[in-house]
Amino acid sequence: MFTITKINARWILDSRSTPTIQCSITLSDSDQNNSYTGVASVPSGASTGIHEALELRDGGAKFGGKSVDLAIENILQKIGSKILGKTFKDANEIDEFMLELERQEATSNKNQNQAPKSNLGANSILAVSMASHRAFASGYGIELWQYLRQLYFNNLGEKALYPRLMCNIFNGGAHANNGIEIQEFMIVPSAGSLEKDIQMSSEIYNQLKKSLKSQGQSVAVGDEGGFAPSFENTHKVLENIDKAIIDCGYSRINCDLALDCAASEFFTESSNTYKVDGIDYSQSSLTDFYDELYNQFNLLSIEDPFAEDDLLGWELITNKLGKKITLVGDDLFVTNTDRFQKIGLDNNIANSVLIKLNQIGSVLETANIINLAHQNEYSTISSHRSGETNDAFIADLAVASGCEFIKLGAPARGERVAKYNRLLEIWDQEN
Repeated sequence: MFTITKINARWILDSRSTPTIQCSITLSDSDQNNSYTGVASVPSGASTGIHEALELRDGGAKFGGKSVDLAIENILQKIGSKILGKTFKDANEIDEFMLELERQEATSNKNQNQAPKSNLGANSILAVSMASHRAFASGYGIELWQYLRQLYFNNLGEKALYPRLMCNIFNGGAHANNGIEIQEFMIVPSAGSLEKDIQMSSEIYNQLKKSLKSQGQSVAVGDEGGFAPSFENTHKVLENIDKAIIDCGYSRINCDLALDCAASEFFTESSNTYKVDGIDYSQSSLTDFYDELYNQFNLLSIEDPFAEDDLLGWELITNKLGKKITLVGDDLFVTNTDRFQKIGLDNNIANSVLIKLNQIGSVLETANIINLAHQNEYSTISSHRSGETNDAFIADLAVASGCEFIKLGAPARGERVAKYNRLLEIWDQEN
C-alpha cells in the first residue's frame, strides 16, 4: 500500500508551442521510509474528433485562449485535495477515484450529457493518471511497461511485446499547409527486429529528404516531423516515398505503406462529399479511390478514410477492403469503449482501433478498450498526438499491451524521437 504525499502540476510547452500540463505525484510506502515520484506530461491533438473527451482550456487572451490554468487548478484543488493522504494499492484505484469524482461533478453541475470529462477536464485527469502509474511502477521497483502489464494485461505473460512502427514521413492535411488533403503518409518497416526497423525508418526518412532537395522541393516539416512539400496529388506523394524506399535498397516486401486520411477534415457535410486532389468524391467513389491506392501501392493500413459519423462510408469500405487491409478507427472510436461497442462491434465496422490516451482521459479506460479490441480480434495502434512532449508513456503502453502497431511520427524532432529511443531502451534491457 502507498500513501499519496504530494501532488503538483504546472504548465509546460508542447511541440506546437502551446501550453499543456506536467504533473508529479509522490507516494510513500507503508512504513513511510521511502518515497517514489512519477512525472508525466499530456499531449494535445490538432485534428480532434468531435466525440473526444474534453481538453480543458481557459479561453481569453492568454496563449490565444489555450492556457491550462483552470485544468491545473482542478488537479491541485478538486483532485489533489481529495487524494492527498489517502492510501492506494495500485494506480487504477486512483483512476477509479477520479472517474467517480468526475461523475459527481457532472451531477452537481447537471452536465451529464456533455462531452466526456467536461467537468474536471480530460487533460487534468490524464496528467494525474499517467503520473500515478509511473509513481507506482517506481514504488514496486519495476519498469512502467512491466507495471502496466501486471495491472491490465497479465494474460500476456512477462515478455516484452514490440509493436510494428508506423513512421509518418510526409505530412498533409491539418498537420501541414501544402494542399495535400491526406494527413499522414507512413512507412511501416518489417526488417526482423525493432533495432533494424528503426534503422530502416531513419534511412528512408533521410533518403526522402535528399530526394526532395534534388527536386528543388522544400524539406520543411509538419507538426509530426514529416516533410510537407507541395505535390500535385496523393499519387505523387506515394510514388516519392516508394522511390525513397527502393533507393535505400529496400522494397515493399520489408517496408509497407500506410495512410491516415483524417477524412473529417476534408468532408463537406452539406453535400455529403469529400474533396481530395481537387476532386469531389461520393462515399462510393471515394471507396473506389482507396481501393485503387491499395492495388497500386499495396497499402497495409488506412486510418479514418471517412468522417467520424459517416457510418455508410465506413460500411462501404469495410465491406470492400476489410478483409484485405487494416482499417483503423480514430475519430470514429475516440478510444471510447461505449462508442467502439455501439459503432464498431455492433455494426462490424473497421478492424482496428487507434489508441490515444487523451481521447478518453485515463490509463484505466485506455487499457479497457485495448482489451476489448483484442478480445474481439481488432488490432490496436498506440498513438502519439500532433502536439507532443518528450513523455514516452505510449511506448511503454504499446509494449505492455501487445499493441500490434505504434504511431510515433517521423524519426526526427525530439518529442518524436523520445518514443523511438524509449523503445530502444526497453529492447536493450530485455535483450
